[in-house]
Amino acid sequence: MGFADLLERTGGMGRFQVTQVILLCFPILFMASHNLLQNFSAAIPNHWCKINDTGILNSSEEGWESLLSPFDVKGRPDSCLEFVEIQWSPVRSNMTSHNSTDAETRSCTMGWEYDREEFTSTIITEWDLVCGNKNRRQLAQSLYMAGVLVGAIILGGLSDRYGRRALLIWSYLQMAVSGTCTAFSPNYLSYCVFRFLGGMALSGIGLNTTALIVEWVPTKVRTITGTLAGYSYTVGQLALAGLAYGIRDWRWLQLSVSLPFFIYFLYSWWFPESARWLVLSGSPSKAVNEMKRVAKYNGKLEEADQITLESLKADMMKEVACGNSSYTVLDLFRTSTVRRISFALSFVWFSTSFAYYGLAMDLQKFGVSIYLIQVIFGAVDFPAKLISTTSMIYIGRRVTQFFSLVLGGLAIMANIFVPNEFQTLRTSLAVFGKGCLAASFSCVFLYTTELYPTVIRQSGLGLGSTMARLGGIVAPLVKLSGDFYPFLPLLIYGGAPMLSGLLIYFLPETVNKPLPDTIEEVEIGKKKTPEKEGKKEIIPLQTVTTNSDSVRVAL
Repeated sequence: MGFADLLERTGGMGRFQVTQVILLCFPILFMASHNLLQNFSAAIPNHWCKINDTGILNSSEEGWESLLSPFDVKGRPDSCLEFVEIQWSPVRSNMTSHNSTDAETRSCTMGWEYDREEFTSTIITEWDLVCGNKNRRQLAQSLYMAGVLVGAIILGGLSDRYGRRALLIWSYLQMAVSGTCTAFSPNYLSYCVFRFLGGMALSGIGLNTTALIVEWVPTKVRTITGTLAGYSYTVGQLALAGLAYGIRDWRWLQLSVSLPFFIYFLYSWWFPESARWLVLSGSPSKAVNEMKRVAKYNGKLEEADQITLESLKADMMKEVACGNSSYTVLDLFRTSTVRRISFALSFVWFSTSFAYYGLAMDLQKFGVSIYLIQVIFGAVDFPAKLISTTSMIYIGRRVTQFFSLVLGGLAIMANIFVPNEFQTLRTSLAVFGKGCLAASFSCVFLYTTELYPTVIRQSGLGLGSTMARLGGIVAPLVKLSGDFYPFLPLLIYGGAPMLSGLLIYFLPETVNKPLPDTIEEVEIGKKKTPEKEGKKEIIPLQTVTTNSDSVRVAL
């Protein structure tokens, strides 16, 4: 008997598991808000050079801008330049003629004025992150994603040492405090520091939420609960659009998505520690107490009385044996087949995250309401994840992964050839590409767990997660290449997933195949065929049977 059988005896997917999954999904809603928050808190409104002589010019007079600044190619006052001397001419004179002169210009000397009709306040308007300082906007997002990466490394390791529950509680508190401090940041530097800490906390929440879900629910419902968590993230994207539409000041918006984590911090003390982790960390007596608690909450009073230290050790002999194995992250690259899997999946994780955040973090470029495009970008995840899951079951993981990457990359690159005037077509292609990348995320989580053997599956998922974080860090910086060649960011964002899609055909198909337990099985292609693992998946969203407790939630 294994731990999965022990869970079934104590209630399976009982009242405790349902309650815990629901409570763990609530914070995921606001994880999406923090990931995509800079779409609104760092939105760039229309701006122009501040008037440097209000005693001479009346800014309420139509056409006054032509006296101060040259016009750009779109016929609007240049955002970053002003005339050295006021170009005295009739206010209502021909603008094109006036701006064709060779009048000397310079960078704005008195700062900028901002159009506050759509955004009352953003970090852009507060700290003048425009023109010469515009790169700081992308830097702030990259630092946030760097925090996510550091959090995955530090908090992920600490959770293996101190437990999932303890680190989840800490992460909730860190997110609440750092998010609140971000809302009161006095300057750009402190804003970046607190956002970095918030990114670290987000990793701790994601990793430990996943661990507590998969280690407390039966194997047969893991895909369903993972899908529920993934859809919670999608709903969070829609909720962010509503919040941002109603709250136009960035400080209040930041505060509104941070304060709920104080509530999550308080009720997280109710969560029990993972019994599996307690056994593997040398605390079986505590594991017995947690299992008894869960059994009683599920109404299995007789089973609770039968759980003893001896019976628990007997039930978890396999887990203890695996936990004592001396495998490290280096085993991901020691042998040829596993090394090929690691390199291919690393590129898939990186390129999917890289292109996904490249699209999702620059909504203003589409020329339509930023709130509407956020809703559309969030809503497309619903059909994308459903189609992806169905395709994985009936067609296969490899084909699904290949087409989601290649089609996503083609959709992004197609916008290179679409003129800016065709905004509807450009937006449609971007939405389709983002949906494909969301499907790729859903697939790669499952595909990774099935390709790696049990003994190094957790390390493989950790490698993939790290590569995804690197993709998120690099994505905002690539936008800067658009200053040299406007088409370059789209070429890079679209080319990366297409290249990684080609690598998929070097990987084996895993649908309806039993999972490997050892590296040797992967290298020689030897597969076990236990009866229950040989059964086919026959319905969408059905659970994929695995031997691993390290299945990640596709966020």
